[in-house]
Amino acid sequence: MLTYLAIRNVAIIEQLQLAFGPGLNLLTGETGAGKSIIIDALGLVSGGRASADLIRTGEDEAVVEAVFDLTDLAEVRAYLASAGFEDADELIVKRCLARSGRNRSFVNGSLATLGQLGELGRRLVTIHGQHESQALLRPEQHLQLLDQYAKSDVLCQEYAAAFSAWQQLTSQLINFDEQERDTARRLDMVRYQLEELAAANIAPGEEEGLLEQRQLLIHAERLANATGGVFEGLYGGDAALLGELRRMVTMVRDAAGIDPHLAALAEAMDGSYLQLEDAALQLRDYAARIEADPALLQQVDDRLDLLGRLKKKYALSVEAIIALQAALEDELADLEGRSRSREELEQAVAAAWERLCDLGRGLSAARRNAADALSQGLSDEVRQLAMPHAVVQIAFEELPEPRLSGCERVEFLFSSNPGEAPRPLAKVASGGELSRLMLAFKQLLPTGEAPTLVFDEVDAGVGGAVAGIIGRKLKNVSHGQQVFCITHLPQVAAWATRHLKVEKRVVHGRTATVVHELEHAGVVDELARMLAGEVVSEAARQHAAELLTQAAV
Repeated sequence: MLTYLAIRNVAIIEQLQLAFGPGLNLLTGETGAGKSIIIDALGLVSGGRASADLIRTGEDEAVVEAVFDLTDLAEVRAYLASAGFEDADELIVKRCLARSGRNRSFVNGSLATLGQLGELGRRLVTIHGQHESQALLRPEQHLQLLDQYAKSDVLCQEYAAAFSAWQQLTSQLINFDEQERDTARRLDMVRYQLEELAAANIAPGEEEGLLEQRQLLIHAERLANATGGVFEGLYGGDAALLGELRRMVTMVRDAAGIDPHLAALAEAMDGSYLQLEDAALQLRDYAARIEADPALLQQVDDRLDLLGRLKKKYALSVEAIIALQAALEDELADLEGRSRSREELEQAVAAAWERLCDLGRGLSAARRNAADALSQGLSDEVRQLAMPHAVVQIAFEELPEPRLSGCERVEFLFSSNPGEAPRPLAKVASGGELSRLMLAFKQLLPTGEAPTLVFDEVDAGVGGAVAGIIGRKLKNVSHGQQVFCITHLPQVAAWATRHLKVEKRVVHGRTATVVHELEHAGVVDELARMLAGEVVSEAARQHAAELLTQAAV
């Protein structure tokens, strides 16, 4: 999540420091005030293209610096470690643009290439707008979006493993006649890979276990203090709660000797005492077991780093690497023994092909079933967003032969006008329509993208009623991911978790952008301005307050 953004000498922005939080962060202000420049600055620290034209007139350098909270972002932290950057709870990214052309990028204080910045930015921020490259415009990403909706991760992994096995066996068959002279070279390669994988000694489910263990080790002191403190409070001291409770139980038992009606209460209190005593003893045992172990934490980090390097090297998941190791062991036995005949190899290829086809048919069926529901759901969603005649379809093209991704190619098709056949998104959808399509997507797929989403032009060309729907849908998305949105519509702005007003001022003869975070009264005034224009009436303020009340409800 983005927590801080500092901008210096970018376009008309002389200097800005902005703090952000979770939820829906809304930017409003007059046209030309600098709202889009703030989004452009965020694009720069995410690895976007840069130009010297962005540098403020009269200045030699522009600087953008961003701070991200990496809590629960294990993939980002793994990438930082694999790329050689410092891994910490916070990530600081800095991008410097110079008129001389000597641009520089920094990640946690270390120099970074633009490619590394882009890889990092892709994991942190997704910008949906007219001038940004979007997943919806890249057909190669459409299959991934469909699989995410279909929840077909397990099927995809099984198919990919089967494809790799079939591909390896097929390659062996093709090269069977050449293996005699190439056996020594191939043996060296297979042995090297097997030695590497055997040394790694990867176990199924190990990565998840290491991540869980790392979490416990990082917070060991906190866990020990919490459990030990509760034990002391319950059981450990003279004023311990259990001692007081035992005294009270005794008092009630004594009273029950006078009035038998109190016996049931005494039994209940005694049962509660025993439960608390058992919990206290378990907490004591837990606190005794848990302890900070920097050496073990380093071992866990080193192990996760090794797994990350192997995943990157082989471009496979941990489970697929384990499957690859088994396949390599089979190949090694074949190379060393040369006992497998061509007929046996052909049978193995046929069996692998049959398994691949079975899994491919299952995956294709799951995708087609999900495509029907997804296309209908997307069509229903976008029709609520000022596109009443919109149609979204998912086209399937069967491939001549299987690929690692499956047996088909898919592409999202779109039409916003009645009577027009749906066509590829890149050919027919405008920037605003694409933003609204992605907003519709996020209603059906609330997770699976970067933790920070930016929507630009999502409300372009819509009216008040639809604007309120857009605001509500943006708010829905912001429950699971941090969302930024530029808007000119008060019906959208009313849904903000955090409302930032962007203004353009002339200071000492120079234009500069300033940003204020608005409290409730300021939000009412800004919504009223957006409703009424320059002259704000009391009726406009009442309307603005009503919009906020409706959004809150």
